[in-house]
Amino acid sequence: MTQGEIAEFRRTLSELRQCVGALRSRYGDAPAVRRLVNDVERLNIDVEEFEGSGSDRVAPPRTPADRSEVVVVPDTPYDPSLWEDADDEGVGGYHGKRL
Repeated sequence: MTQGEIAEFRRTLSELRQCVGALRSRYGDAPAVRRLVNDVERLNIDVEEFEGSGSDRVAPPRTPADRSEVVVVPDTPYDPSLWEDADDEGVGGYHGKRL
């Protein structure tokens, strides 16, 4: 993020803070208003952390995973006996023998 983008973000955050302040004046300390106030403060904290992290640097390219860590999952169908006596989640259990 460039300095111009950060400045634009801060300007927009300031406008958002004013809007949330107007909501607080109108609706008081309602839970939704408190959450919005918290969200605005969290955004402010996040942009400060972002600025301090040296965000202008380009992230290093990711290295490919070590082949020893790769687990190959075959495309062939699983053995149906694997699912014997298993319940279908969300449908309820099967009680008794399946036909």
